[in-house]
Amino acid sequence: MFRRAAKQIAVCAIGLIILCAICRHLLVRQYTVYVPLPESVQNDPGNPPRIDMGQPGVAHMGEMTVHDGYLSVPVFPDAPGETQIRVYDENGKVVIDHPLRVNHLHTVYDPQTNGYSGETIALIGVTVFWLTVSAIALWHYRLARGPAYYAYSTIYFAGFALYALVTGMVMLEVTVRHIADPAHFSMLSGYSAINSASMRFMMITMPVIVLFAGVMAFSNLELLRREGIRPQNMLGLMVSILLLGGEALGFYLFSQHTDAPGWQGNVRDALHNTYASVFAYFECMLAGSAVCSVKAARYQPTPDKDFIVILGCWFRRDGTLPPLLRGRVDRAISFWHKQKAETGKEAVFIPSGGQGEDEPMPEAEAMSRYLVSQRIPSSRILLEDRSVNTYQNMAFSKKIIDGIKPDGKTVFATTNYHVFRSGIWAAQAGLPAEGIGGRTSWWFWPNAFMRECAGLMLKRWKQELLLLALTLIFFGMLSVVLG
Repeated sequence: MFRRAAKQIAVCAIGLIILCAICRHLLVRQYTVYVPLPESVQNDPGNPPRIDMGQPGVAHMGEMTVHDGYLSVPVFPDAPGETQIRVYDENGKVVIDHPLRVNHLHTVYDPQTNGYSGETIALIGVTVFWLTVSAIALWHYRLARGPAYYAYSTIYFAGFALYALVTGMVMLEVTVRHIADPAHFSMLSGYSAINSASMRFMMITMPVIVLFAGVMAFSNLELLRREGIRPQNMLGLMVSILLLGGEALGFYLFSQHTDAPGWQGNVRDALHNTYASVFAYFECMLAGSAVCSVKAARYQPTPDKDFIVILGCWFRRDGTLPPLLRGRVDRAISFWHKQKAETGKEAVFIPSGGQGEDEPMPEAEAMSRYLVSQRIPSSRILLEDRSVNTYQNMAFSKKIIDGIKPDGKTVFATTNYHVFRSGIWAAQAGLPAEGIGGRTSWWFWPNAFMRECAGLMLKRWKQELLLLALTLIFFGMLSVVLG
């Protein structure tokens, strides 16, 4: 899916570049210069100041107008070279010497505003590109169904669709403002918007992040109150502090104005925007993980399954199931009864889990006993009692399934926050399966969800570092060049 999406984005970019080039060279030849007039020459619009083109033969002027303190001058290219628009006061003295350049493509360039012929078309093209990228990413996210949904690409599509949408909306604002008032809102504003897209993304999403961090912290404090202070129970609280601290630092940097001239100001902007890019990257991955995990936990598979794999976890020494494990088994039983009522089909249960050092029997056996106590026929239960982790749950269960019905349809049951990552393990084990999730306490779920997110990212830490490095290089160079 990544390759297909990349090809579609590349085709979109190339198509927009070609279309913008055609529009620029066939429809837009002129460039309108907006020169702010000093008080000494701000005469009545009916009596504009005297102006001329400094270097004849490079460009010629159209009919000028004066509006709101600005002199608007259409400039048409004639030949490559440098020239200037000179404005005279009543005494014939040159008070403005506005430089212009014409390149070999007959594009007029304005060094003072970084404007050029066809700039509005370019802004529209960039805006359409980001909005189209968002639509492509969202489309691929929605295409992922069934077992194909459990993939890292699904997270990237969900998170990047959000980032591209916000960036596209920022560019849309810049484009509309430039079209409505090009004199006051020049191309420098467009470059600034591209340069600071990540920082603006942080500011736009700040209310959501603050709310998310607050809910996470509240639930984590309740978890600590109920289950005690342990390192694994404090992850949600630490993430909340990092999110709030990161947003506070981003707000501080966003409110600072760069007064340093030249490269010093560019380097400072590069550091600010690079920081924002890193934060926005992890923000998107967190949002993508949250969307995928919630959707996976709420998903209802079709009632046509041949096997129900139940993922084991710790249970009590007397053999009874704690609420977490009982929730998984109860969810599997509920699905089994619903499928039987709707289709008459009785799936085979595969409770999966080996015996831990502090466990009196394999987890699969403890779950099997509970299934029988809930009036599930023992003939519909096959034990997988060797696995010690989620990957082995899936891999060893697949061997059992392949030995009975290789093309059988499978669903796995686990806790709601664990469905998405378990689906990824199933895919890596070669088991095409959909997941269902048992409920857990409201104060337990957020912290467990953060552990799942950390697990997802740590599993692909090399790829994450590579993407992060590319993001840093891109936005750092962009800040230096356009700053």
